[in-house]
Amino acid sequence: MTEESLSTSATKNIPSPPRGIKALPWRLPIWIYRLGLGCLMGSRFLLLNHTGRKSGQPRQAVLEIIRSYQNEDRYLVVSGFGKASHWYQNIKKEPKVTIQVGRKKITALAEQLDADTAGEMMVIYAQNNPGAIKALSGLIGYEIEHTPAGYRSFGNGIPVIQFTPLHE
Repeated sequence: MTEESLSTSATKNIPSPPRGIKALPWRLPIWIYRLGLGCLMGSRFLLLNHTGRKSGQPRQAVLEIIRSYQNEDRYLVVSGFGKASHWYQNIKKEPKVTIQVGRKKITALAEQLDADTAGEMMVIYAQNNPGAIKALSGLIGYEIEHTPAGYRSFGNGIPVIQFTPLHE
């Protein structure tokens, strides 16, 4: 199987984001942050505050950090539901966001990594978190070949976003 066909097979059936009652477990971590308990989420998750592309209203999402450069306040996340995720569509329209990691709030610029870099980041994430990637990919509904080539292919085909601090 070629690298291109691996990438296509890993992401051709990107699941749709959950809606209605099925979305509740995905939204629960937002309430942890809203209650001022973001520190309980540790350094593996961040709260993304962004603007609705249609409504212009404030929106929030909690995302798993796949790589952090804490000394630079720079973080990488994956759009697990691909380009269909509302938060992803919103940051593409308005990339200036705020993020919160633990209790620390940061104004940042959201930028999508190129496919090759994204693939490498997924390989590193999988090496550092083998149980998490297997559990999350199964939970979301991805069929990933659990090898470095499979993780690279997956990362090549799904949005990996970098949040870089804006020093205003």
